Amino acid sequence: MKDYFVHETAIVDEGATIGKGTKIWHFSHIMSNCRIGENCNIGQNVVISPEVILGNQVKVQNNVSVYTGVTCDDDVFLGPSCVFTNVTNPRSAVNRKSQYAKTHVGKGATIGANATIVCGHDIGAYAFIGAGAVVTKTVPAYALLVGNPAKQIGWMSEYGHRLHFDEKGIAECPESKQRYHLQNGLVQKIEE
Repeated sequence: MKDYFVHETAIVDEGATIGKGTKIWHFSHIMSNCRIGENCNIGQNVVISPEVILGNQVKVQNNVSVYTGVTCDDDVFLGPSCVFTNVTNPRSAVNRKSQYAKTHVGKGATIGANATIVCGHDIGAYAFIGAGAVVTKTVPAYALLVGNPAKQIGWMSEYGHRLHFDEKGIAECPESKQRYHLQNGLVQKIEE
């Protein structure tokens, strides 16, 4: 007896590992040798390719393609129709399966609807990629990026609020009251 849910129209290939409490919805394809953690939600018309790893509590919205070479830590949000690539110079007539580039998405990161993540560029923990952005470089933790090509326009808290730093480089999330420190172009949560 399975301890996860798969809609009758979804396809789960033999060899896929799916964690307890995960839900896989209409017309999705979960391919062999991928690993999906516990309590994930895989929306409609999603493709999870071989060797993809998704942590726990990952939310994959409708029409997302997660290709071989991608790994996501816990609590990642992949917005509707966002896509990852895994070859930098694809050609139909050239087989580059041995050249798949890797992309890692850090804990708690959000990738907005219709965003594209060009392969080989990691997304830091709790980073926030705006809807429609095209990420062409590595993204630091807590960074807020928008546009095409994506440019950093600020920083976000773990609760998804814009951070405004004072002259000492300190900011507070308005919801959680968690404080953050900006130093040398990087943000860290202040452990209290």
